[in-house]
Amino acid sequence: MTHIYRILDINLPGDQSAFLWGARKVGKTTFLRERFPRSLVFDFLQTDLFLDFSKRPALLRERLLATDQSSLKEPVILDEVQKVPGILDEVHWLIENKGLQFLLCGSSARKLRRGQANLLGGRAWRFEMMPLVFAEIEDMDLLKALNNGLIPVHYLARDARRSLRAYTGEYLKEEVFAEGLIRNIPAFTRFFDALGYSHGELTNYSNIARECGVDSKTVREYYGILVDTLVGRFVEPFSRRSNRQVITRTPKFYLFDVGVAGALTHRVIAEERGEDFGKAFEHLIFMELTANSIYREIDYDIRFWRTKSGAEVDFVLGDGEVAIEVKGSQRIDRRDLRGLKAFEESFSPRASIVVCNEPEERILEGIRIIPWRRFLHQLWDGSIIKG
Repeated sequence: MTHIYRILDINLPGDQSAFLWGARKVGKTTFLRERFPRSLVFDFLQTDLFLDFSKRPALLRERLLATDQSSLKEPVILDEVQKVPGILDEVHWLIENKGLQFLLCGSSARKLRRGQANLLGGRAWRFEMMPLVFAEIEDMDLLKALNNGLIPVHYLARDARRSLRAYTGEYLKEEVFAEGLIRNIPAFTRFFDALGYSHGELTNYSNIARECGVDSKTVREYYGILVDTLVGRFVEPFSRRSNRQVITRTPKFYLFDVGVAGALTHRVIAEERGEDFGKAFEHLIFMELTANSIYREIDYDIRFWRTKSGAEVDFVLGDGEVAIEVKGSQRIDRRDLRGLKAFEESFSPRASIVVCNEPEERILEGIRIIPWRRFLHQLWDGSIIKG
């Protein structure tokens, strides 16, 4: 398998511990073992280890107290830590009384919070690992990225369709059902299926509730589960001041990976054109913006803007500093600028950009038309939005 250097930077002072969260198979375990090769590792996906520590969390303290100090100079890695919530009390004690460092890795803090587990009260920094990004892939293959997604093992596969189907099933079975996060399994399964068709659109809880046979409150809870398990994120509407023309309450929802979204809708994109290509292309740009905000630790807001008259901007960064419209077409004309021009009239952003499939960058009516590769280069070198 091709080795990919991950740009996530975990550089801990000698007395600092950290959580590393991320959806399954994004590469957390591989990253930690490469970054901290001398660390002790406890992997709770191993059944025997999971059973032993679930019964007696104190076993961690007993084993580490018996370990030679030279083996504890690097952080101790606890992988899939959410499976053994009780162990965090032992981690807390070992940090406070023995000065040990820990890297606590998992795919969801929801079970820990629901079980009122000890989340170390600020004693551990929080990091998040995303699927692969443009800055980590030499010469990204766009159609491959849109069809396979950017989970490493999927992107690197020649044909990831079977793996993606298995992956979505794994999430239903392990990440949600096995963790006991929901009770009505058939309803949640219907919700997960319906999600693919409303993905990236305004979230209509009532419509989805009717399809699933549950009430709107339950659908909101289901979305909350997906957010907590890092399967997706809401994008809220942008509003800086009261405006009756702006839809201000209804968010959009994006799954964490474009390939997973495609698997739910059985989507196959054969060429760089058409509605499916456009939707997936927009999703890919959202993934890059999200990872850029997290990895560069500047945490800028990513929102969208839409008016009742239909004017729309796909992504608004920060407090309206940058407005971005994503178009899959190979030729942008003045009609494609309508949303950005309306946004400029109301908010005067520092930059208005169309990310597209054109071959060269140009400026049309003051708006930058940027080929997607050039845009992503500029995003990751800090030219689009600064920290």
